[in-house]
Amino acid sequence: MVGWVVASGDNHGMPFVIVDKKATQVFVFDGAGRLLGGASVLLGLARGDDSAPGVGDKKLADIRPDERTTPAGRFVASLGYGLGKQDILWVDYASALALHRVLPAGSREHRLQRIASASPNDRRITFGCINVPTAFYDTVIHPVFSGTNGVVYILPEIKSIAEVFAGYSS
Repeated sequence: MVGWVVASGDNHGMPFVIVDKKATQVFVFDGAGRLLGGASVLLGLARGDDSAPGVGDKKLADIRPDERTTPAGRFVASLGYGLGKQDILWVDYASALALHRVLPAGSREHRLQRIASASPNDRRITFGCINVPTAFYDTVIHPVFSGTNGVVYILPEIKSIAEVFAGYSS
């Protein structure tokens, strides 16, 4: 995927992120395709490659478990603020999809323990957002996206890469 992004110029020279949903990993690259860092991530509870219709307009409490997907696709992302005024990387504002620091929210979910787990299945817990370790967000994501946009590529887990990314060739 990295080779295609750089060779095709699909990132238009901007930094980019690749989220591998199957492995529950994230990798960040500069505009030339040099790896800047990687980390485990927490992703949407439900498997799938599409956002549920209208999910971005719902209150969290109204989002059913089967609607909690992290959609696959190409997104132009930028830093902004979420609820609680914490800075986040908005991946797709319309569907309320963001990449942000893992929050310990509710000890029942054990998010900090789950992100440290070796099992990708343990890392499927969010409402759809991409959660990264705080140190990774602060030392990689925030500096890379400060003052610029970038591209976030979320790899599919059901569809093929070619179905999701027009013009992709391996």
